[in-house]
Amino acid sequence: MLKTRHHPRRLQQGLSMIEVLVSVVILGFGLLGMASLQSKVHTAEVEAYQRSQALLALGDMSERINANRNAAASYVSTGTIGAGDTQPASCATVAAGPARDVCEWSNVLKGASESVANGFGLRGCIVQVQAPITTAPSCRPGVYEVTVIWQGLTNAVAPAQSCGSGAFGATDGYRRAVSNRIAVSVPSC
Repeated sequence: MLKTRHHPRRLQQGLSMIEVLVSVVILGFGLLGMASLQSKVHTAEVEAYQRSQALLALGDMSERINANRNAAASYVSTGTIGAGDTQPASCATVAAGPARDVCEWSNVLKGASESVANGFGLRGCIVQVQAPITTAPSCRPGVYEVTVIWQGLTNAVAPAQSCGSGAFGATDGYRRAVSNRIAVSVPSC
């Protein structure tokens, strides 16, 4: 009788190649996942930077209105301020007060103080939400809303503010907005 010998080496031929191919496929999917994550992190980082710039511009105009409360109604705009408006590049010839503040804010929104103009189209609106009543006993403060809008990188839910609606294409989901309401009390009451 002949005895058959099993050679372990012959049975395993080709198994290491399959293991290597499976490892390469798994590694490839992992690297694709990391690339996708990196892309999303970068998008979130840019959106956070845009929001911080918009908040700085919002705070700037809110402080200007607070500093000149008696002329708060003069800050109200009929359209958007910033990218695409008719404000001059130099506000030196504009009279001091609300007109100069709006001109300077327009330049802030346009990124005039930066070495490169902002690429996300900052714009702003100032609206009167509630008119003041100056006769006693029905005194109530005037309420003004300052809004800064910009173009985001991804489509999301459109903001409730109407400032700049349609400014960034047919889909308002790319429009981002931050707002601040300022109550201006009536000193005579």
